[in-house]
Amino acid sequence: MSNPLEHLNWRYATKKYDTTKKLSAEQLHLITEALRLAPSSFGLQPWKFIHVTSPELRAQLSAAAWGQPQVTEASDLFVLCSMNALDDAHIDRQVASAAKARGVEPEVLAGYSQMMKGSVAARAAILGEWNARQVYIALGVALTVAAENQIDASPMEGFDPQKFDEILGLAQLGVTSRVILALGFRSSEDKDQSVPRARFAKEDVIIEK
Repeated sequence: MSNPLEHLNWRYATKKYDTTKKLSAEQLHLITEALRLAPSSFGLQPWKFIHVTSPELRAQLSAAAWGQPQVTEASDLFVLCSMNALDDAHIDRQVASAAKARGVEPEVLAGYSQMMKGSVAARAAILGEWNARQVYIALGVALTVAAENQIDASPMEGFDPQKFDEILGLAQLGVTSRVILALGFRSSEDKDQSVPRARFAKEDVIIEK
């Protein structure tokens, strides 16, 4: 049995990628499914994940990320985005999807639907922040799956979100960029891979009550 702690100790925020190595179709499928299957509050999935394959777009995004090499050198690049709004139509879609998966009519979930709509309405003033938090759950799942499959990854917030949104036309999609996820395979020249992992001791972060 594989050891998840070994995988988590193996990973690091890769700074320099081997540009000759690319994710296989199977590896890319693992990552996209990890993002798609990630948990979210009420299962509402208030996100879109932009897989940027165009070299021209990646060059533009690199400029908006202060030239960080991961943006253009990693095998694959995702921009994780949160939805700007959650309307009743979106909730109805989720309810219809859940009903189909469970083999019941949507009316059976009417009470749950109304509860979700009320909860979302109550969060109207903080909805953008709430949706953004869901995106980071998906990021964590994707990073874990990547580590388990020895795929290197770089979670990155060092970019200009407004410029990213403009370059990718995200306003038309009703979403806002939140975090970048670069994926690929570390270069032997990346010195960061040999830097000892620095984490606080268990006693400093785990509180027993």
